[in-house]
Amino acid sequence: MLKEAKEVLKIEAEAILALAERLNGDFTKAVEMMKACEGRIVITGMGKSGIIGRKISATLASTGTPSFFLHPAEGIHGDLGMVTSHDVVLALSNSGETAEVLGILPSLRRIGAAVIALSGAPQSTLAKNADLFLDVGVAKEACPLGLAPTASTTALLAYGDALALALLSARHFTPEEFAVFHPGGSLGRKLLLTVADVMHQGEDNPVVTADMAVKDALFVITAKGLGAATVVDEAGRLIGILTDGDIRRGLGQGLAFLERPVQELMTPKPKTITSGRLAAEALHLMEKNQPRPITVLPVVDEAGRAIGMVHMTDLVRQGVV
Repeated sequence: MLKEAKEVLKIEAEAILALAERLNGDFTKAVEMMKACEGRIVITGMGKSGIIGRKISATLASTGTPSFFLHPAEGIHGDLGMVTSHDVVLALSNSGETAEVLGILPSLRRIGAAVIALSGAPQSTLAKNADLFLDVGVAKEACPLGLAPTASTTALLAYGDALALALLSARHFTPEEFAVFHPGGSLGRKLLLTVADVMHQGEDNPVVTADMAVKDALFVITAKGLGAATVVDEAGRLIGILTDGDIRRGLGQGLAFLERPVQELMTPKPKTITSGRLAAEALHLMEKNQPRPITVLPVVDEAGRAIGMVHMTDLVRQGVV
């Protein structure tokens, strides 16, 4: 079994490497056609080629190129209405003679969409009737019977990735743009989530004044459940922070310290962040505070007024960590 498995992997790897050796100006033309496309990149293919086509379409869409998969059999029965003259169609067929794919070619021509054929048969009907032919043929299938599409579909998948990523580079697609299309992923959360999205604000924002007794500040800290409170002046500007750790350390002085004003116990000029900054930046500020990372970060506006607080657990819950 291991011997057969290694042979399959070897054949499929060699098929991809052979494609790399055959890349030429036609590949560049295909990328340029796709970049200049004013509509969508439409992928069509039947059977295993269609399955690979769906993945290619998904990769294009997630990297900034509008794309969808068109099942050729459904296309014959009305779905061709989704294709416009501004689209570029990537037609996938190893043999270049797939009946369902050939069946929609005349309509694609009447619609006016450009057609790029990805096939292993340069003399096929599909290749001869496309605007551009890309050779994705393989020397042999990994299937010992030479029947099941294996090396050919692997090569097609890799070629599709090459097209999508070359197009990504040509468009100068950025990680920030990638995040827009992946808001649910970890990258999206790191690049899109702002402090305003995760901070505690309004009634949930623990705020005390400098002249307040420590015992009263303790009630505020306990009620809000963030383990700290920002200390503000008469204008609401942040001047310090008081944490439950500060209070625990103060207990060593006896209970009398609870009557002292917050100003005597607070940490002045703590690290802060504004609400428009990325949540990932808040995490960085909290983690780089050495030797002890901080767990809370006050949020201030442009005038220095305390408007919120971020807790480490909020960042963990949102997947920023």
